[in-house]
Amino acid sequence: MHQRKSKKILVYIILFLTIGTLNHKDFTEISLKKTIKFNVSGLDKKNNFTLTNNLNFLKLSSLFFLDKKEIVEIIKSNNLVESYTVFKMYPSTLNIKITQTKFLAQTQRNNETFLLGSNGRLIKISNLKKNLPFIFGNFNNENFFQLKKAIDETEFNYNEIKNLFFFKSGRWDIETNNGLLIKLPRYEIKKSLKLFTNFYAQNKNKKINNFDLRQRNQIIINE
Repeated sequence: MHQRKSKKILVYIILFLTIGTLNHKDFTEISLKKTIKFNVSGLDKKNNFTLTNNLNFLKLSSLFFLDKKEIVEIIKSNNLVESYTVFKMYPSTLNIKITQTKFLAQTQRNNETFLLGSNGRLIKISNLKKNLPFIFGNFNNENFFQLKKAIDETEFNYNEIKNLFFFKSGRWDIETNNGLLIKLPRYEIKKSLKLFTNFYAQNKNKKINNFDLRQRNQIIINE
């Protein structure tokens, strides 16, 4: 009698473990196959949608095993991206928050107009932006960002720039919205801009339009 009860208990235990194992397996398979939802924010509606659409081929993957490098490559393929954060919300949501690059200037390459972003990338556009300076000359990103850094570290107002001219010698000219032409040296740009801003603050009522700062510690003016 005692042996029969023991056998029944053993059978129940085996059945319980079998059912439990199957349920756990089924649950795992269901959770791994759950469709991923991508939430992209930070860009305009069109670019958020495009980026989401580019990610959709991964929606049948498991959120647990998504390839981070693949996600990053897709995000970075958009020239408007300055920075980004990616959050996994288990079991099936991926939130991507993007900081859009700031447009700093515009230029032309091969007769096409581009915006230059703070991320150092060129964004193709169809029309000129009136509120951004236009860059003339065969510059590279390092040339521009060295100038921009020097400007930002002085009292010179970058928003007052209408045009920038880059020369083969490696130096810049600045044309402002009110018609001033400032000829900068190749080196010590920050120092030259400080010299200019101090001089102009004391002489802005005079009709001076051209400022040549190419000679060290000197300003040659043309009224």
